[in-house]
Amino acid sequence: MPLHISGAADPALIELPWEIPLEAWPEEHIAALPRGLSRHVVRFVRHGDGVIAVKETNAEIAHREFAMLRELQRLEAPCVHPVAVVSGRTSPSGEPLSAALVTEHLAFSLPYRALFAQGLRQGTLKRLVGALSVLLVRLHLLGFYWGDVSLSNALFRRDASEFSAYLVDAETGDIHPRLTNGQRETDLDIATTNITGELLDLQGSEDLDDGVDPFEIGARLEKRYRELWSALTETTTHTSNIRMRVAERVRQLNELGFDLDEIDMDETEDGTAVTIRPKVVDAGYHQRRLMRLTGLDVQENQARRLLNDLDEFRAWSDNPDLDESHAAHEWLTTMFEPTVRAVPRALRGKLEPAQVYHEVLDHRWYLAEAADHDVSLPVATASYVKNILPTKDDEQAVLGRSLAEMTAELPALTEEHGHTYTARDPYANDNTYAWGRVPEPEESEPPTVRRSSTRIPVTHRPAVPGREDDDAPTPPTAPTTE
Repeated sequence: MPLHISGAADPALIELPWEIPLEAWPEEHIAALPRGLSRHVVRFVRHGDGVIAVKETNAEIAHREFAMLRELQRLEAPCVHPVAVVSGRTSPSGEPLSAALVTEHLAFSLPYRALFAQGLRQGTLKRLVGALSVLLVRLHLLGFYWGDVSLSNALFRRDASEFSAYLVDAETGDIHPRLTNGQRETDLDIATTNITGELLDLQGSEDLDDGVDPFEIGARLEKRYRELWSALTETTTHTSNIRMRVAERVRQLNELGFDLDEIDMDETEDGTAVTIRPKVVDAGYHQRRLMRLTGLDVQENQARRLLNDLDEFRAWSDNPDLDESHAAHEWLTTMFEPTVRAVPRALRGKLEPAQVYHEVLDHRWYLAEAADHDVSLPVATASYVKNILPTKDDEQAVLGRSLAEMTAELPALTEEHGHTYTARDPYANDNTYAWGRVPEPEESEPPTVRRSSTRIPVTHRPAVPGREDDDAPTPPTAPTTE
């Protein structure tokens, strides 16, 4: 059988060395990116200006998973995008080789397992598990039964101060019009069992922080899943103020990041009360609002943070009567775009533009707290680009220098950068150029990984009661947008 590629209309795929087993592909094709455990051979491959993931498996499974991912993509589920299935592979000697499933690499992402192996702080660990709970709920709402939930089958992306999780392996999955309670419970049981087992494995190899209890993390995943599922699907009964109750339910779902497209309202048999039941719930409420206002396509919590900053910008505008759409355009061209353009191209592979803007806002607050006066956004951006971004890895989540060191340069930065950005044509350049570029092949042996704490000693940082994961204060945000 001759080589056959089905899927994306990309003629360059045929130029890859399909006649060689994937594990023996030349280094010139391989992108050095972290990956989770897999029962199959998986490699990240440099392809054009991007990266693709290639997984060897049998042809039937590859075609089924490709179709499953295509359907999930159509449903706008958080998952990797399928590219093609390659079958009919043979070696130069005529020996048949396994088929291959090709998917896009999710830029700025890492496997959950790679993160857990770094000895994460307890609070960060809780947010990661929370993101996985949200992913499982979203998939179940779409009628998708995963069947193999695990740390290695999910990817994460930094999403403002939280994380977003993405499905990366749909081999065992199946889509139904609606999942039964039994199917959901089975999937949830598999999730808690697999994740607890993987954490015990990391604990056995001393790659897990001593303060992490694998069984507690598994229980937290189940508890968070049930809370979210109940909030999105439960039926409530009310005897008065029905209009207010419906508005409150819609507001609650919006705050969780979900849109309510339809709702069922039924009178009780005795006519004294009304039951309210969400019917069609869809994730991405803040994403869609930000996209409508600015055209920015970002993740849900990033969108929430950017909308809060937009609302604050509008509130402090010299023109209080400025309507929302005009304020959004002005915010985009005078605040967001100059900030992300300030990052040198050499550093744009570290974080997404929206994540950079979020971290600059946090950095600005830290500087203002330490300096005891307001710090302009241009000055905070210059400080962040100079002091923080160059010294942090893609997955690093701490400030790289002490506040005393950073605030010592504030007078010079203020004098150099002023308080406002120089006006410029917002469309002169593509502000996303070179973000997430393809990593170059490693020319030397990878460094030895050592376990160490990521906590950075910081002086004079006010404590905030109730913060679990860090001693740092929580930057204030504007009220959550609706």
